[in-house]
Amino acid sequence: MSSQDWDFERALTAARAGSEWAWREIYAELAPLILRYLRGRAAIEPEDLLGDVFVQVVGKIDQFDGGADDFRAWVFTIARHRLIDTARSRARRPVDPVSDEVLVAAAGSADAEEQALSSLAVAEARKAIAQLSPDQQDVVLLRLVAGLSIKEVAAALGKNPGAIKALQVRAVAALRRNLPEGVSL
Repeated sequence: MSSQDWDFERALTAARAGSEWAWREIYAELAPLILRYLRGRAAIEPEDLLGDVFVQVVGKIDQFDGGADDFRAWVFTIARHRLIDTARSRARRPVDPVSDEVLVAAAGSADAEEQALSSLAVAEARKAIAQLSPDQQDVVLLRLVAGLSIKEVAAALGKNPGAIKALQVRAVAALRRNLPEGVSL
């Protein structure tokens, strides 16, 4: 479903009334973007974290006030806070997760060479993003992966739009320096 097809006000009103179709629509609109953001920030269990985000959205929907852009920013703020909370919790109880490369290798493929090259590019991009500051990581992932506007990112991160623009410029410059030859933004 594209954002142009989404009747936000109708879905919000119905979701507040407990309508199942409205929650399905909200989830379909936002979950893929949030999941990409969480994966981009190297969340250990991004699907579980996504579920936690939506549990919180459901519980706090009556506290939300604003339009569709404000709602997206609000949900990404919740996602970011859940990500931070989870990282703090995991720091107290470390785990040893299986890497993406191990999972990809275990899955097998009809075109192993293509999959290996794709996996290397993703790994290099993740490595370069991981070298950014946490604020720069958030800006890059929210802007490029989730497709949020400067205004939405500013609202989600609690910063002004000028700060977001500056973070984005510095992050993109750092990524260009850190990505190996042949891997592009």
